[in-house]
Amino acid sequence: MTPAPSAGSEGTKKKRRRKRPTHRSPQNSPTVEGGQQVSKSPAKKTPPARTYAKRVDEVSAGGLVVDKTGALGLLIGRRDQKDASGKKILWSLPKGHIEEGETPEQAAIREVKEETGIDSEISKSLGVIDFWFMAGGKRIHKTVHHYLFRESGGILAAQESEVDEVAWFPLELIVEKLAYPDEKKLIARTNATEILEAI
Repeated sequence: MTPAPSAGSEGTKKKRRRKRPTHRSPQNSPTVEGGQQVSKSPAKKTPPARTYAKRVDEVSAGGLVVDKTGALGLLIGRRDQKDASGKKILWSLPKGHIEEGETPEQAAIREVKEETGIDSEISKSLGVIDFWFMAGGKRIHKTVHHYLFRESGGILAAQESEVDEVAWFPLELIVEKLAYPDEKKLIARTNATEILEAI
């Protein structure tokens, strides 16, 4: 009997190649082409987690002091750190942080006295403004309570540690003198009649 074509001795059998499982990871089963190992492209690196600056909330109080004549307003001046000459002064309303246990009104009167040397009494509220800025790697959200004051005494003197100059200016020039847009808008909304009525 003639043997079937597939029959025969062990030496004539063709060996079957085992298929490599497709689920193996690239580290455990590198691809081989022509006897050369082919390196796999590295896995994509995940971007570092985004870090956000810490938010800090600050609350201050201050405002515009009008002198006893009703003609002048009191401003504080600080040297502009961006000015190379060191001569430019940025004028603003006196104000400062509300300390624990203080009301905004108490803090405003205290800060005016500390920064300018002038004693004052609150006539009315001018409103609240808030703004954001960066300082020391932190995002500061600042809220400032503003009041209209009338002068009641004291001696004009700049606070040495925080203020470079203090001065009285004609009320009609206050908006022009102020360096910061939010304060300009706040005082511009308060007309001369309101100021005279308040004092």
